[in-house]
Amino acid sequence: MIYRIPTKRREVTFKVEFSTVINRPVAEVFAFITDPSNNTKYQEGLIESRLETPGPIGVGSKATDVRKFLGRQLELKLEVTAYEPGKRFGLKAVSGPIPFEVLQTFEPVEGGTRIELITQAEPGGFFKLAEGMVKKQLESQLSGDMARLKKVLEG
Repeated sequence: MIYRIPTKRREVTFKVEFSTVINRPVAEVFAFITDPSNNTKYQEGLIESRLETPGPIGVGSKATDVRKFLGRQLELKLEVTAYEPGKRFGLKAVSGPIPFEVLQTFEPVEGGTRIELITQAEPGGFFKLAEGMVKKQLESQLSGDMARLKKVLEG
């Protein structure tokens, strides 16, 4: 007889949300954000970001990020979960110590683009023990990343 162990559904431990307006057209902002070669220009602690799958980026594309977070170097394997040009871009970590998903939505507004960013995460291992610190660091990092993105794109 085969016994099946029910798999525990992962619960989101925390959620971080941000919104900002960048004074550039939606198409330009979307193209910049969805090109992994631009990520080191505005993401804190990111050492390297590279696309692992050939062809244009889209749902199912895979990428690898190497970053420093809370004093540790992490390699994260990512997968694109949403890709609607000018509207939505989503990623999820498929490996690494902090399972997370990010969804960015883009909306034209007077003078530019509003980006809504939602990140959900469930830290594991060492990061589970330091969950409060992880959330606080992530909030600070994402806030800084959005400010740097605005500065880079608005020149």
